[in-house]
Amino acid sequence: MTARNISRFWEWGRKIICVGRNYADHAKELKNAIPTEPVLFLKPPSAYVREGSPILVPLYTSNLHHEVELGVVIGKGGTAIPQSDAMEHVAGYALCLDMTARDIQDECKSKGLPWTLAKAFNTSCPVSEFIPRERIPDPGNVKLWLRVNDQLRQSGCTSQMIFSIPYLISYISDFITLEEGDLILTGTPKGVSAVQEHDELQAGIEDVVTMSFRVDRQD
Repeated sequence: MTARNISRFWEWGRKIICVGRNYADHAKELKNAIPTEPVLFLKPPSAYVREGSPILVPLYTSNLHHEVELGVVIGKGGTAIPQSDAMEHVAGYALCLDMTARDIQDECKSKGLPWTLAKAFNTSCPVSEFIPRERIPDPGNVKLWLRVNDQLRQSGCTSQMIFSIPYLISYISDFITLEEGDLILTGTPKGVSAVQEHDELQAGIEDVVTMSFRVDRQD
């Protein structure tokens, strides 16, 4: 079997596991309770989009929000991974956006329905180049930022996360087997807001990576 290139995980990774409400201030800004255990949802691999291609606003939303996040790329799969071993399963990281149709999410929440249409549409997971784990020696202290048309909207640090990366890996793997190439989105700091067609988004991990995306409307 040919070895797969982990640095191009978005081409063959099988799932994107997202953690909601993992920053207390973000939970509060959306008037959600602070979770006592991780809130999980999924995106399909078809959600990936890379620099050079646009983020497409789905036809059914009029309130698309940005959420900047640290993504954890799994390099070694496993089930029921102990927290003490969790970081051995990490190949590296990526800067990611969790694009969210907020009006659709609010509607689904009010009806007790899943968030799939709000979270899993095509281009809902913009992703940077692969970041080898050596370049982020302390993923629990990473500064994230996002600008829309050069205006700073989000600025936070992974030290503000409610649930740490080792805890998330262990918790998720108790229920969902983690596989090589999977991506875990670890949550977003406060400051989420709407984007419009033709907006330019710039996001970064301080001193590590930046990326830029344009917003277009789906045909």
